[in-house]
Amino acid sequence: MTEGFAEPEKDGRPALQAIAAVALFAVVVGVLWAQKEFVPQKDAATEPAACSKPDDHLPARYVSGARLCKALNRPDLPVLLGTSQEHAETADGNGEWVTLAGGTKIAEPEATVTLETYSVKLTASYDHMTVGTAGALMGGARRTTVLGHPAVLYSSPTISIGFDLGGGKASTGPGGTARCLLVSKHGKDDGKGTFEVALWRQDDVLPDDTALVRVAEQVLPTVPGWDGR
Repeated sequence: MTEGFAEPEKDGRPALQAIAAVALFAVVVGVLWAQKEFVPQKDAATEPAACSKPDDHLPARYVSGARLCKALNRPDLPVLLGTSQEHAETADGNGEWVTLAGGTKIAEPEATVTLETYSVKLTASYDHMTVGTAGALMGGARRTTVLGHPAVLYSSPTISIGFDLGGGKASTGPGGTARCLLVSKHGKDDGKGTFEVALWRQDDVLPDDTALVRVAEQVLPTVPGWDGR
């Protein structure tokens, strides 16, 4: 018997990695698996998951993974996704440093909420890259705006991770496609930080861009560091 889920592929943006930009999709497999393995089945089937204890290692000047999880794991998230009969099955956040090739460390806190149909990830980036620059490096990216802020919409491949419950082994393979919305924290594209909301489906069907934008418009104004002007 196997159980599995998908997550955005780390190599989905090789052009950005080539110029030492941080990967926006860090994997926290251990936390997700622990939640699936040890949450009592009765509670998991009837109650939305609360944010797990975060693994935060960032100074207070950065938004924490716990705060991102709180913003993302909102009661109306299933409604925003168009899956109102579902609820959060796992929810976690963490705040970590990403070390670039030259040794520079960049803060990259993130949070992920998983439902039966969708998974949603919220990431804060402090790499000083403008949205316009990032969009130019991503093939097929489409420029747009979110609540008046510069943004780009693009696709990223995911990795499918499966677990053999009997043998205790994990396997990986190609997954579906995540749709990602990278948004400037400020009303102008000044390179002073971005938020990204990524959405992917457990059945590998292409996610709904309307749902992605709807989530971003409701979640981002509640995150510390968002400039509503």
